[in-house]
Amino acid sequence: MSTKTITRLLIANRGEIAIRIMQSAQKLGIHCIALYSEADRNALHVKKADEAWFIGPSPAKESYLVVEKILAVAKQANADAVHPGYGFLSENAGFAQSVMDAGMAWVGPPVAAIEAMGSKIESKKLMEAANVPLVPGYHGDNQDEAFLSEEVRKIGFPVLVKASAGGGGKGMRVIESDAEISAAIAASKREGLNSFGDDKLLVEKYITRPRHVEIQVFMDEAGNGVYLFERDCSIQRRHQKVIEEAPAPQFSEIEREKMGEVALLSAKAINYVGAGTVEFLYDNGEFYFMEMNTRLQVEHPVTEMITGQDLVAWQIKVAQGEDLPLRQEQLSINGHSMEVRIYAEDPDNQFLPTTGHLDFVQLPELIEGRVRLDSGVVQGDEVSPFYDPMISKLIVWGEDRRQCLSTLKTALQQYQIAGVTTNLSFLRRLVNVAAFKEGTVSTAFIEEFESQLITDQQVKEHHLIAAVCQHMLARVSTGQNRHAPELANSPWHNMSALRLNAASRETLRLAYSNGDALEIKVDSLAANQWLLHLETGAVKVQARLQDQQLQYEFDGQWHNARVINHDNRIWVYDSLGESELHYQQMSFGQDEEVGGSLKAPMNGTLIQVDVAIGQRVQKGDSLMIMEAMKMEHAIKAPHDGVVKSITFAVGDLVGGGDILIELDEEDES
Repeated sequence: MSTKTITRLLIANRGEIAIRIMQSAQKLGIHCIALYSEADRNALHVKKADEAWFIGPSPAKESYLVVEKILAVAKQANADAVHPGYGFLSENAGFAQSVMDAGMAWVGPPVAAIEAMGSKIESKKLMEAANVPLVPGYHGDNQDEAFLSEEVRKIGFPVLVKASAGGGGKGMRVIESDAEISAAIAASKREGLNSFGDDKLLVEKYITRPRHVEIQVFMDEAGNGVYLFERDCSIQRRHQKVIEEAPAPQFSEIEREKMGEVALLSAKAINYVGAGTVEFLYDNGEFYFMEMNTRLQVEHPVTEMITGQDLVAWQIKVAQGEDLPLRQEQLSINGHSMEVRIYAEDPDNQFLPTTGHLDFVQLPELIEGRVRLDSGVVQGDEVSPFYDPMISKLIVWGEDRRQCLSTLKTALQQYQIAGVTTNLSFLRRLVNVAAFKEGTVSTAFIEEFESQLITDQQVKEHHLIAAVCQHMLARVSTGQNRHAPELANSPWHNMSALRLNAASRETLRLAYSNGDALEIKVDSLAANQWLLHLETGAVKVQARLQDQQLQYEFDGQWHNARVINHDNRIWVYDSLGESELHYQQMSFGQDEEVGGSLKAPMNGTLIQVDVAIGQRVQKGDSLMIMEAMKMEHAIKAPHDGVVKSITFAVGDLVGGGDILIELDEEDES
């Protein structure tokens, strides 16, 4: 066993991941070298590094995924080791081999182990030979579409097809009927090829309500191995994790030991070295090997919180040839930890990613050992369409699960972001679902409790009132009144010229986040007092600002809220949640929006066009496919019709809101 000392570490990743690695490496006295693309010139990970090197255009495939560019920088920067982070090239065996061929240490597992587990097909074969339980399915080499289709039918619906080289929910489709087979196989192959350079698929029986439980394993070059207990990652959307916790709820010590021993058996079967995660599907006391990720996981902080160990420091020590810091009998579980992933996405719109500037960020109170935030962005940064839409990870710890959940709720309530739509409100609702409080979870949780998780389409009345009060107070504080010339032509105000013997009135036009518009007539009664004419009736209110908080009173009760007004959008936060509205602009004679036009839901790249001008389509038909933030998004026909025009071609970059296709409705005659 050779020993080496890492002094200059190149981190082949970006954002929160790069920063997390720097935190541990710099504590060990290691000089950290960062990489950045055009989009990341001013990114936080660049500022935190000891030095940073430019590697190319914003798209990852032209920068962070180009092995030759990264190796060139590593040599020029005199790096003696490379840490790939998690994601990007972290499970690329060719990259790992190239790093070692260049004489640098690879902070990761051996190339043979990456290759063995990098293919889900090959890993299933290895695990089957090692007597590790598997989900029934086809894990062979025959990739003919007709053959795979027949295997799907043999297994019986529902069936899961997924990219053999995949991860993070990419290249994965659930098939529930014969009619879906062909499209699902094609999409999974395409996503697998685009994301991982490999279009091989495996086919498995889809277990409808399992839990996703994974074991953190660690091994050193001497063959010593430990498992650092389990994490429950069952709460998922689009097969991507949203909440993780450790230890798993409603999980016995017997199950923990049995699964941990099987996980170590899996690692030893491939002569593993370093940090790895063995993932299982757990169903009514039975568990099945799903895959092994040959890297550190995004959710590793919950394991760190309950064990008191720095897993990145462990990785570096093992990469230097050192023995594991602890033996199995020296490891124990202390308390409970949960992690939630804060994404730039719209949960009410199929969790589609969103982009924009982080105009306002209020962080939760960070408490050493209890409330931790891993993030790669700060207020003022932009969420771009080029990378994963995760903004941060909020990790909390408690002496038991109940205390942990209470701490999480408080931290989520304190955490506020404006400028881009996020899943914060969704997470606040999720952690209050009774089944989650009890620890009764499964991978179908979000679908099963959808009615409790979606936002009510009617913005809560008190949030609407808060938005109007903030608007009126802002007008008063800036000296604006009904005689101000800049308001005379305002698209969202309209004040009558004169109301004798009555309060002055203006009309405020707002819209809900779903686009539904409304008008609120506001009568000014006295200083900071108004009569609001809402759809539900008239409400008399008064308001004031106190320490940047809005205080408003109606129906004999004072309420507190934070209201942020930026770029014609309004965010309202209070103890019950948050709402988003925007000012509704009038057309002023402009042409009406093209009828039947389909807009891009976000910034992205057009990767497939399935129709031609003049083609008849039916409601639900796929018209084109966009790729954004590492995921595919199908643009489907909202009704029967004929394609009138197609604005973009394959390979074009499109902006959120751009018109992609015009669709004429067919005459019923």
